[in-house]
Amino acid sequence: MPKTVQIRDIDDEVYLALAQRAAEAGLSVPELLRREATRLASRPSVEEWLERTRRRPSAVSRAEVIEALDEIRGEWPHAGSHAGG
Repeated sequence: MPKTVQIRDIDDEVYLALAQRAAEAGLSVPELLRREATRLASRPSVEEWLERTRRRPSAVSRAEVIEALDEIRGEWPHAGSHAGG
């Protein structure tokens, strides 16, 4: 069964921004907020997302990343050499 949610004490600037976004989308403010609440509820929390990504095997090893960065950067300056001298 659908529930009703009431949000109190919204700053005028926030409400005006919501009203503008709703108008641009051809929606009322409650319709916009309903859409955004549905979208928000369907997404995992940051903690859930991090847990999922930690469980995935890495497609690229740390050594492969460093090797690719070294290729992009080019050779490192020789140790002990000084600029201009």
